[in-house]
Amino acid sequence: MKLFDVYPLFDINIVKGKGCKVWDEQGQEYLDLYGGHAVISIGHSHPHYIERVSEQLNRLGFYSNSVINRLQVELAERLGRISGYDDYQLFLINSGAEANENALKLASFTNGRTRVLSAQKAFHGRTSLAVEVTNNPKIIAPINANGHVTYLPLNDLAAWEAELAKGDVCAVILECIQGVGGIQLATAEFAQGLSAACRKYGTLLICDEIQCGYGRSGKFFAHQWLDIRPDIITVAKGIANGFPMGAVLISPELKPVYGQLGTTFGGNHLACAAALAVLDVFEEEHLVENANEVGTYLMERLEELRRSNAGAHIKDIRGRGLMIGIDLDVPHKDVRVPLIKHEHCFTGCAGTNILRLLPPLCLTKADADEFINRLNNVLSTL
Repeated sequence: MKLFDVYPLFDINIVKGKGCKVWDEQGQEYLDLYGGHAVISIGHSHPHYIERVSEQLNRLGFYSNSVINRLQVELAERLGRISGYDDYQLFLINSGAEANENALKLASFTNGRTRVLSAQKAFHGRTSLAVEVTNNPKIIAPINANGHVTYLPLNDLAAWEAELAKGDVCAVILECIQGVGGIQLATAEFAQGLSAACRKYGTLLICDEIQCGYGRSGKFFAHQWLDIRPDIITVAKGIANGFPMGAVLISPELKPVYGQLGTTFGGNHLACAAALAVLDVFEEEHLVENANEVGTYLMERLEELRRSNAGAHIKDIRGRGLMIGIDLDVPHKDVRVPLIKHEHCFTGCAGTNILRLLPPLCLTKADADEFINRLNNVLSTL
């Protein structure tokens, strides 16, 4: 048997990581500005993370959600306090797609409606409902194309208000910073107007914080830059620093009904230990603040590079914190491939022309400077 060929792969086998660096099996070191697709929040192989997960594995790796798991209770209390949502309820699952899937189902259970509004260029996952609200026809299978979703331009408040006024919209789902969509930022005016319209028409507002949240933007959640408070928040990726985990934060106004939601593996003991270790490091090392400080510094350095001769191929720089898009006038592969092969630096990409930076939140200014040097080397050859 061989692997099902899903992704085009670089011929690199990464076998070790530490902080913001990884190494392949030949011992070559790489600077990681990709973070395993925004998953590595506290850095690779953090000693506290290793210790806490290992200790938990020695005690108990898994037991059913039919009994009390004190780690889940601790995680809910600490996440509520740190994020500013201590009055919300926490439902733990295994991935971002599951988080959005359950958020959408919960919204529909709550108001009985079936229509959803989503943004053009949105990406919310690959399971049934999650892929349906993802604006990419290439990955929406015929069985998922049920006509429940209307896609609207990000920041066009009038278009969203017109749809909400019809009174049949179950939920709005929104990335306050679109990741796969190319690091497009929702404006405060749009987000606040949309939130008000959702309240007016009885529609639930879901903020998808799977990629842009959990400290990455320089606040705990990206929507906190916009001064809104959604009914439901979905998270995953950085929540457990690589251990598969997702979560739904649910307004206290939404009451649970036994049997509507459930999970086998969600919130298992190892996942909770990993997630608690992440929060430990967030607090002890001030990683949310670091994401804001170093992200601002990196954006400034990128702007300096854009104004130089080598930066002529940079059209725009967008983002917040350590979620940054570099819009190029050449295909991103012309920069990303030599960055990986010759400069030994990982980045992500979006669309056809955007480099996407999603590094661990422990990135330092020295790391940022090193990335600028390596990017300058590549751009200078174009």
